[in-house]
Amino acid sequence: MNGARGEVGLMIGGTERRLCLTLGALAELEAAFGCSRISELEARLRASSAADMQVVLAALLRGGGEAAELARGDAAPGAAAAAIAEAFRRGLGA
Repeated sequence: MNGARGEVGLMIGGTERRLCLTLGALAELEAAFGCSRISELEARLRASSAADMQVVLAALLRGGGEAAELARGDAAPGAAAAAIAEAFRRGLGA
C-alpha cells in the first residue's frame, strides 16, 4: 500500500485489496447518496446502513484500482468499517 497516496489495505476473500479515497470516489458517493455538499455526505455516512457501506466500499475499491464487485466479497465487517474510516482519514488529511 502506498501511504503517501492514502491507500489502505483490506483483506477480502483472503487477498489484501487496496482502498483509496479519491476525488472521483467522493463524487461517486455524493451522486449515489444524493448529496450536493461534503457535509451532507458526512451526515449520511454517520447514519449509514450495511447497504450504504457496500456502496462506500465499492467506491473506495475503485479509487484504489480494484474491482467494485469485491465489495460484496468476504470481508470482516469490523475490518471493513475500520479500513473505510482510515481511508477517509487519510484521504481528507484528518
